[in-house]
Amino acid sequence: MVTLTATANEKVQDFIKEHGVETQAGLRVAVLPGGCSGFQYGLNIEDGAETDDEILDIGGVKIFVDPFSAQYLEGVEIDYVSSMMGQGFTFRNPNAASGCGCGSSFTV
Repeated sequence: MVTLTATANEKVQDFIKEHGVETQAGLRVAVLPGGCSGFQYGLNIEDGAETDDEILDIGGVKIFVDPFSAQYLEGVEIDYVSSMMGQGFTFRNPNAASGCGCGSSFTV
């Protein structure tokens, strides 16, 4: 379903350690209505999964995905990039029909 690049995996592990959360903590990857193209991605460090979440283990990082978001995340690659324009997570979604310049909004 979702993949993390090595750089993104390292950053997520750093964020989890920084926040001092417990071993059940992970990264919630969500698709939310909104953004300039109709849907937007959401990332959040959470203490644990919800009862209906799909839980993935990618390189030692737990990924929590709710049922609504799962339908839009098939094949998505999450990366962490640093450039002169800033740094942050980026998404490569092969199912997106279009996106926008912000890099976190898409249309299916």
